[in-house]
Amino acid sequence: MNTVAEDLLLLLFQPDSGTIAGENTLFYVLGGAVLADLALGEHVRTAPGRMGSVQVEAVEEHPPADPVLRSAWDYVAEKPRSVQTVLAAIGPPLRAPLLDRLVDQGHLRRTSRKVLGLVTVQKLADGGTGHRDRLLADVRAALVDGVEPEPRVAALAALLSGSGTLPQFDPGIPWSTPVIQRAKELEQGNWGAGAASEAVTRTVTATIVNSVVVAAAVRP
Repeated sequence: MNTVAEDLLLLLFQPDSGTIAGENTLFYVLGGAVLADLALGEHVRTAPGRMGSVQVEAVEEHPPADPVLRSAWDYVAEKPRSVQTVLAAIGPPLRAPLLDRLVDQGHLRRTSRKVLGLVTVQKLADGGTGHRDRLLADVRAALVDGVEPEPRVAALAALLSGSGTLPQFDPGIPWSTPVIQRAKELEQGNWGAGAASEAVTRTVTATIVNSVVVAAAVRP
């Protein structure tokens, strides 16, 4: 199974232009996806910090197997830190290795062409596996059709909303008042009655997404 960060990056890929949506805040968003994945796997949890702040700490002796997730877990395991601090530390190096994974899996492919016969420009293209379409359908079902999402889908939708990139998915996911309201609910951890047993995960993920929202808002 792909990590949440891989699936999020694949969703952010825009097939028509071959670009990644939200590049300006991408490292915060991918860092948030990695932390969300760690929360979903119960590898991290939140803890109270100074002055009423919230910190994230590792669950001892429960490291993830995935190397990208393990690197982030190792950093968190050093000592509890604020979510913002963790995002700033783990996010910047994520884009390249995650793109490499998506290319290796065939979900994306790299193409190149010469501009003016001199400069070689590389571009991303859809790999034709259908995985992005399936992810988009799951997110649309949660935001548009009122389907109660699986935790991973809820996290993906919440992170897309928090990153400010949801308008770029219109008209596939209409940028409408009901969609905006549902997306905000997912950001806050309101995933549905079936997710009651996921209370800790929802709380951690909501904290992470809210930190992504703040980071994205202040990023120039």
